[in-house]
Amino acid sequence: MKRSYLDYAMSVIVGRALPDIRDGLKPVHRRILWGMYELGLHYNRSTRKSAKITGDVMGKYHPHGNTPIYEALVRMAQPFNMRYPLVDGQGNFGSVDGDP
Repeated sequence: MKRSYLDYAMSVIVGRALPDIRDGLKPVHRRILWGMYELGLHYNRSTRKSAKITGDVMGKYHPHGNTPIYEALVRMAQPFNMRYPLVDGQGNFGSVDGDP
């Protein structure tokens, strides 16, 4: 039992918790970007609410709740968290010093 738990824990760490070496994305980031692509959210199109993206991704690709999806989506829009923001966030997407 101990060995099987350790094997499972290592597979979770390697498969989900660590970013992929090829592109630096975790599976949740990849699922969000794919969901946005399928919704037709390109750089030259109008924006959508983050709840629409979160719900669509949760319904189709990531059935683990909306909190990790939303947090990953916000993180991808913050220029102080990622070298190149992958999402164009409109509105309040947080600040460096955590102002409310």
